[in-house]
Amino acid sequence: MSRILIVEDEEEIAELEKDYLELSGFEVEIETDGDAGLKRALEEDFDLYILDLMLPGADGFEICAKIRKNNEKPILIVSAKKDDIDKIRGLGLGADDYITKPFSPSELVARVKAHISRYNRISNSQSDEHDIIEIHGLKIDKTARRVWVNDEEKQLTTKEYELLTFLAEHPNHVFSKEELFSRIWDMEMVGDIATVTVHIKRIREKIEPDKSRPQYIETIWGVGYRFKV
Repeated sequence: MSRILIVEDEEEIAELEKDYLELSGFEVEIETDGDAGLKRALEEDFDLYILDLMLPGADGFEICAKIRKNNEKPILIVSAKKDDIDKIRGLGLGADDYITKPFSPSELVARVKAHISRYNRISNSQSDEHDIIEIHGLKIDKTARRVWVNDEEKQLTTKEYELLTFLAEHPNHVFSKEELFSRIWDMEMVGDIATVTVHIKRIREKIEPDKSRPQYIETIWGVGYRFKV
């Protein structure tokens, strides 16, 4: 049974999330204080984390960043903060998804299932032999899940890595934002596809020598993105 930690100071929301997730077969723990939530996140084993941003003690951004230092398990941010800058910051710190309050509990359950399923599938598919993609100075080691540009290693979050790898595996193919959201997040039009734009921006900041003239990921205006070769 997958184990989930919810760090949420609004107890009614936390209990609602817990009820729906437990009905779907998950084991759920709740912490209403940021410091206590951070302590449990770092000391115990969970399969997914659901974080509010505005918490007493450590906030959701701090918890997300500290979890992500040594842990690749999925992180979902659920927050009333709707500004794009908060989404960009949360995703940039390593969160896999960002859900804005108010939200549908069934949507939350769908996203939790999708993220856990994808994480387990990727973890179980790794082989002993390293699978390498190399294009124009970019090197992706799919087994080790590491990325280099001109022999300099780049640190990508889980979703940044998955999005870059997917595009690199399909060079010159143009994908819409909707297609990428469905492929990488495993969801059919559930949530905010602007998440794709944020991740593309973050990837470019890390791998492109000149972000104003992308060498790897090209924007096809009105359509989507493609990996150039």
